[in-house]
Amino acid sequence: MFERITNYFRETRDELLNKVSWPSWNELTESTTIVLVASVLFALLVWGLDTILGFGLTNFYKLFK
Repeated sequence: MFERITNYFRETRDELLNKVSWPSWNELTESTTIVLVASVLFALLVWGLDTILGFGLTNFYKLFK
């Protein structure tokens, strides 16, 4: 039992060090920048749609008061 657990951690370590392709620092910062910009743009899009639809629905409901 103990041997299986030890083997699991040994194989996990080997895979993380030798088989996983880790990004370089430049690739990591570039990807992070892209994700941040896309997130901000998406948030602005959702905010804009929410504002426009909220304004439209408010005025629509005022027609029936």
